[in-house]
Amino acid sequence: MRNPPAGTTEIRGRVNGGIVHDSAAKQAAGEAHYIDDIHEPKNLLHLYIAQSKKAHAKIIKLDVANVRTRPGVVTVLTAEDVPGINDASPIAGDDPVFTDGLVEYVGQALFAVVAETLEQARAAAAHAVIEYEELPAIITVEQAMAAGSYVLPSREIKRGNARDAINAAEHKISRTFEVGGQDHFYLEGQVALALPGEDGDIFVYSSTQHPTEVQHNVAKFLDLPDNAVTVQVRRMGGAFGGKETQGAWFAAMAALAAAKIGRPAKIRLDRDDDMVMTGKRHDFVVKFEAGFDKDGRVSGAEFILASRCGRSVDLSASINDRAMFHVDNCYYFENVTITSHRCKTHTVSNTAFRGFGGPQGMLAPERMMDVIATYLGRDPLEVRKINLYGKKTRNITPYQMTVEDNIAPEIINELEKSADYVNRRVAIRAFNETSPYLKKGLSLTPVKFGISFTATHMNQAGALLHVYTDGSVMINHGGTEMGQGLYIKVAQVVAEVLQVDIDRVKITATRTDKVPNTSPTAASSGADLNGKAAEAAAQTLKDRLITFATAHYNVAEHEIHFLPNRVRIGATEITFTELVQQAYLNRISLSATGYYRTPKIHYDAETLTGRPFYYFAYGAALSEAVVDTLTGENKITAVDILHDAGKSLNPYVDLGQIEGGYIQGMGWLTTEELFFDAEGNLKTHAPSTYKIPACSDRPAIFNMKIFDAGENVEETIYKSKAVGEPPLMLAISAFNAIADAISSVSNYRLYPDLDAPATPERVLKAVQDMADAARQTPVVEAAQ
Repeated sequence: MRNPPAGTTEIRGRVNGGIVHDSAAKQAAGEAHYIDDIHEPKNLLHLYIAQSKKAHAKIIKLDVANVRTRPGVVTVLTAEDVPGINDASPIAGDDPVFTDGLVEYVGQALFAVVAETLEQARAAAAHAVIEYEELPAIITVEQAMAAGSYVLPSREIKRGNARDAINAAEHKISRTFEVGGQDHFYLEGQVALALPGEDGDIFVYSSTQHPTEVQHNVAKFLDLPDNAVTVQVRRMGGAFGGKETQGAWFAAMAALAAAKIGRPAKIRLDRDDDMVMTGKRHDFVVKFEAGFDKDGRVSGAEFILASRCGRSVDLSASINDRAMFHVDNCYYFENVTITSHRCKTHTVSNTAFRGFGGPQGMLAPERMMDVIATYLGRDPLEVRKINLYGKKTRNITPYQMTVEDNIAPEIINELEKSADYVNRRVAIRAFNETSPYLKKGLSLTPVKFGISFTATHMNQAGALLHVYTDGSVMINHGGTEMGQGLYIKVAQVVAEVLQVDIDRVKITATRTDKVPNTSPTAASSGADLNGKAAEAAAQTLKDRLITFATAHYNVAEHEIHFLPNRVRIGATEITFTELVQQAYLNRISLSATGYYRTPKIHYDAETLTGRPFYYFAYGAALSEAVVDTLTGENKITAVDILHDAGKSLNPYVDLGQIEGGYIQGMGWLTTEELFFDAEGNLKTHAPSTYKIPACSDRPAIFNMKIFDAGENVEETIYKSKAVGEPPLMLAISAFNAIADAISSVSNYRLYPDLDAPATPERVLKAVQDMADAARQTPVVEAAQ
């Protein structure tokens, strides 16, 4: 690599500048390497997992003798073959890798066939003899609530006296609705490749957001110390939370096969098996009740959130806590009670998904604002504005955190004007008066999303930095790349600190023997944590070079300036590479580590109070929808987004996250329906039955902008803000726009009962119910 010209005035790829994703060209050309692209080693074995066909049953007989004799089969792995602990849970110790005699969901792993080819393994699995004693199965949230079936105790956050405030209020409303789950539908499914090493060591390539957790679970499963297991991931083909915990199951199986047989082993789920065997976004049943005055200001509110957690805890504690923490969204509720029920069902354990409970919680107050506005005959945006958090007063959340960075009013007002909200609302109502079958809707909703892990100890990160004598730089950190642009952002940070061009900085694959004890890449904290750790490492090395230069050139420290690709030392100017070479010849270490822990946060998990978040990210979206009232078909036709990314590290990447987050959220709330039958079988387990948004579903008019005045009030990496999860919740405006269109059937006198996702069937039923209710509701009564 040649050095750039000494007179360069600006580095390539600096922080706050747009630069393309480091993998973009490789992905477009099909040259980006994923785990299944790794050249298969000699004597590779393949695993296939036999799954339970029952939702809840005792295993009376599990005979795999015939399986072992089938062509190509090398061995069959069951719970009896596990040398360590048969568990791969993140917290609670309640996720057996192989069934131990009881199955609690359709798709639970019974055993794994290890064979020379995947086809042989799959064919052999069908020859097992399995006998069940079926037990009563709880499938839905309603069934779990009726049976008192929970994976964790219910929790409550309470401020003031909501019940008294509601009873004393001039007006009252209440609603109950369902929010569906969502499959991650990552392009790259769950996959792991395990290689046996010396002294019983195991090396695992795992498509995971949390290499350290995979390391811990594989070691525990094999009865090895953590230092005997190394886990590596260069990139994932999508994850969205689905590879935070549950990839450990498959890594453990592959590692067991490699350890037992002494040959490399790979497991790769096909799409159907992946969807059946792995957890989803939690689906919720939500009930809210509110008391309010004639202007729509809420004086008291009660929220009850009941989620389907599945058979085990997984991450349901933190997910449901975060749902509770986002029931306020941008609104101040003086008297509020928030109750959370964490239901145990005989379905796959639900898990992390982009937003981590926040979207489900946030949907409740946004529905509430629309219902209040319809009841009063007011503009929903005006009702939202009157309930917003204040700057100096009305600024404490129900969990006792002061909102110090509230820019929701500014974002809402700017978007309202730039997107021409008022005139468009008038035009849509005029259109609906003359259009008997097609109805349009409009909704502007804000987002306030807390950034940090609610599990405080996870808010830490490490990095390892090397500078080579040719001036090139290598950085390794604990964050993982799943398409969100973390690697390029961290590279930009290092380039900025050292003042070298971005193409001089290489980020290597995340692996547990380089940076240990890492946190998952989740909670939108990847750049915040790992960027700061990398900055610390780069600054340590930069300070070391400055100290060397002061002595070597006999100048004061203030006379040393790092300029683009060069260093000015007093009156002398040399290239960065020359300084590095001089330091090496004088035996100065050119390697450094960096560490960062998020400041200020504190949180009492028992009382659900404190400061669980370092800061909030804000945004707002205005969505326009059209509904065919004869068929229920609907489409989002236009969206305007204004989103807060602080001082964006990389606007190109952040705009991509904003667009992708909105589209994924739109899919969750409109088309992506998970359907379990009464026996617990997931019937929507392939693209043929589960509809993620297609290119044609993207709104034809898609305007998005990063908030120009954005700047993090906290000392985050270059004053940026996280942008991974918050944009997903902008799509609540899409769902509410559809509801607004349906409301027009009653001339906006009534608000529809509409569950999410708003599929054509649900929309059509809501339209018909709305028409029936409108005929039975006197105008005077509805306009009170």
